[in-house]
Amino acid sequence: MNAQRAFMVWTVLGLAALAVFVASLALGSIAVSPLRVMQALASRSTDVIDEIVLSLRLPRALGGFAAGALLGMAGALLQVLLRNPLAEPYVLGVSGGAAAFALAAMLFSLSWWSVDVAAFAGAFLSILLVLGLARRELWRGEPQDTSPRLLLTGAVIAAGWGALITLMLAVAPESRLRGMVFWLTGDLNGVSMPWTALIALVIALIAIVPAAPQLNILLRGDVAAEALGVRVVQLRVRVYLVASLAAAAAVTTAGTIGFIGLVVPHVLRLAFGNDQRMLLPASALAGGLAVMGADLIARTVIAPAQLPVGVITALIGVPVFLWMLLRRAP
Repeated sequence: MNAQRAFMVWTVLGLAALAVFVASLALGSIAVSPLRVMQALASRSTDVIDEIVLSLRLPRALGGFAAGALLGMAGALLQVLLRNPLAEPYVLGVSGGAAAFALAAMLFSLSWWSVDVAAFAGAFLSILLVLGLARRELWRGEPQDTSPRLLLTGAVIAAGWGALITLMLAVAPESRLRGMVFWLTGDLNGVSMPWTALIALVIALIAIVPAAPQLNILLRGDVAAEALGVRVVQLRVRVYLVASLAAAAAVTTAGTIGFIGLVVPHVLRLAFGNDQRMLLPASALAGGLAVMGADLIARTVIAPAQLPVGVITALIGVPVFLWMLLRRAP
């Protein structure tokens, strides 16, 4: 893809994300005009409308964008690493570890920041487990296909976490069960400090975007990449760590929001090709746009009540993905 076309794709996605961001600040159980939103962002007073915009909707919109961007980019990276268009950020058990630890913190009525810390700790533990169990495939010097062992390891670890999650839901008291289920299906309601996810997004982009040309070569296969001078082992580990830590940061921020890491990179790849120099930033922009849009729907469709964000992404993601599969079927 040439630079001009890539810039056009990024511009369109960026403008769409900005429009949804403004709509997220303006719409809800109390509607606020876009002009009043701008005034609230500039004034920072203690007016009720300003408090709604600045304290409730702004962190939620920023957190949703960051979580979606991290998931979109992580999905694109794992689809390259595993050479599988159906790979997504939760396939390696990251979400299961985060969910198990977060639900345990909720079960013991720990504070909100303890839940976030526990979620990240569980995700990080899953990363270490997969990294350790599949170390021979990731670290071995000779070129080879890492996909089967990574996928199997992640699937087994995810199944183990799933059993623990089911056990905790079975013994959880009614007073805490609803919050636990909301977290499992994706929930931005409690986001008050999105800066951790935004910083993680910036770090992930800085860490992986410069390697996009090498990822394009890696798509040709490990042997071809080695022949062209790519350090395949180091690149594999780099991609795995960035994708997994990005997914961990997203899950810690917003719970387990499904289909973003699967559908967003897949749609972009079908529409604009598989050039990672374009695809990685575009996946981040489109993922952030998708989660902000889903959260806007979740907050407004039955306002003042709210739906879990993950329910909206699944209801939209399933038919979109099925449509893509049917369109490509012979």
